[in-house]
Amino acid sequence: MSLDALFEPLTIGSLEIPNRVIMAPLTRARADERHVPTPLQGEYYAQRADAGLIISEATAVDPLGMGWYRAPGIWSDEMTTAWKAVTDHVHAVGGRIYCQLWHMGRLVLPDYIGGQRPIAPSPIAGEGETMAPPPDDYQGGFLPMKPYVVPREMTEGDIGQLVAAYGQGARNAMRAGFDGVEVHGANGYIIDQFLQSKSNHRQDRYGGSVENRVRLLQEIIDAVTAEVDPARVGLRVSPTSERKGMGDSNPAALTEAIGRLAQQSGLAYIHLIEPIASGFMEKPDYPVIDRLRSVFSGTIIQNGSFDGPAAGEAIAKGQADAISFGRPYIANPDLVTRLRRSLPLAEANFDYAYVGEERGYTDYPAFSASGCCV
Repeated sequence: MSLDALFEPLTIGSLEIPNRVIMAPLTRARADERHVPTPLQGEYYAQRADAGLIISEATAVDPLGMGWYRAPGIWSDEMTTAWKAVTDHVHAVGGRIYCQLWHMGRLVLPDYIGGQRPIAPSPIAGEGETMAPPPDDYQGGFLPMKPYVVPREMTEGDIGQLVAAYGQGARNAMRAGFDGVEVHGANGYIIDQFLQSKSNHRQDRYGGSVENRVRLLQEIIDAVTAEVDPARVGLRVSPTSERKGMGDSNPAALTEAIGRLAQQSGLAYIHLIEPIASGFMEKPDYPVIDRLRSVFSGTIIQNGSFDGPAAGEAIAKGQADAISFGRPYIANPDLVTRLRRSLPLAEANFDYAYVGEERGYTDYPAFSASGCCV
């Protein structure tokens, strides 16, 4: 199968991109301990700037939604200024970068938020465990793991504050020089917790029917698009994922409701996580891409276990308009070149994927600098 379709230009909303290779969000824990971005992140993203579009690592809009050691935020002026240095670095080498706006909801440990309980649509804990903050004698390396806790059910006042935080995050992202924003509605985080029936047992206007469960997403999109042109706003969703205790009684109906909402709001794209093979996430038994296509006419970016040939085939067949790659970008800053020229991909050292500084982050060479013949 030819890869030609993967390298054709594309217009996503009002953004023109030179190829259809998208860098997916990758939380890499290289902000400082106060969640302020660092110059190292600017170097990292600039190395990968030949992607058609970079979508930043998940970036928290509120301290209560931050449950990852050294992940970045965008709720303060200091964070916004630091992100501006990152986007300037990317733009200086011709790249394009969107900010992914994030709140973890029930997946935040109390350790990160002063001992208080995290918030969620319903008092149902996520399944599994996550990284806790480092102990006082931390010398680097893997962090301790702790199970998720039962969260506090959100009041309507909490919901209003959450919606406002997304609006402020979007405003700050544009001040920081991002080309647009992506609303993170996937992977079991707070928006996904409202969307899926297994995690949302509310009896008010935010729970029960599909129409009620998408209400929070609608309010967040309204707040974000009040700050950012909808043609520069994307949405990431994973309606078939069951990781971290997620699940929905009718993913197809949920997908259609999400797609209609995005269509009515004029969003530039939907970034659908729907693996074509089981790996980091399971391949769904009943894919929903066709349901999404039936109600949403904007760009669809697909994500999940794609290699170059599979990506080219999906685009050529009209199953996606672009493909995002996550883990391959860890060790291959020149991924576009490697895919275009069918060069071998380097393997990531996952001992340093989520901890450390330059090592395992900015020290992966491009193919031409690796000692191989090109």
